[in-house]
Amino acid sequence: MIEQRLKSAVRDVLDFPKPGIVFKDITPILKDPQLCEAVVECMAEPLDANTIDMVAGIESRGFLFGPMLAQRLGKPFVPIRKAGKLPYTTVREEYALEYGCATIEIHSDAFAPGSRVLVHDDLLATGGTVAATSRLIRRLGGSVAGYTFIISLDFLNGRACLADFSPIIHSLIGYD
Repeated sequence: MIEQRLKSAVRDVLDFPKPGIVFKDITPILKDPQLCEAVVECMAEPLDANTIDMVAGIESRGFLFGPMLAQRLGKPFVPIRKAGKLPYTTVREEYALEYGCATIEIHSDAFAPGSRVLVHDDLLATGGTVAATSRLIRRLGGSVAGYTFIISLDFLNGRACLADFSPIIHSLIGYD
């Protein structure tokens, strides 16, 4: 069962990036190619590729499985990056994190207006980063086709900030 395999692989790192935070580290998953393949398959399984035009992955851990998911679905991949990291004209969005503030950007020509974009990240916490990504997608004339996560920290209620963008929210494991 994928949930148990993932929970065994995910490592808790205490007090990272600051005291009081328990960071869920997915990098041990990358040591197991079969588990990586299972993660991508399980994320893709409930999705209808015909309702998705592209996959957007959020820096940086959304870049680990986002391109694999896009490839599995036969769709292009779009990176959502921290400010100043994309080389072309960008659109930016500022947002609050559970432990600070940040800015993300997308290329202004990342997709055509009307595109349906699946948003992927490794973890859903408070939903701030993902909601900011969703606002960027709307600003470029796209719509959010849904969300995929490896982990959802359900006790932080991040799903609530995503409901206005898409009701399709898939995570492989959750922590209450």
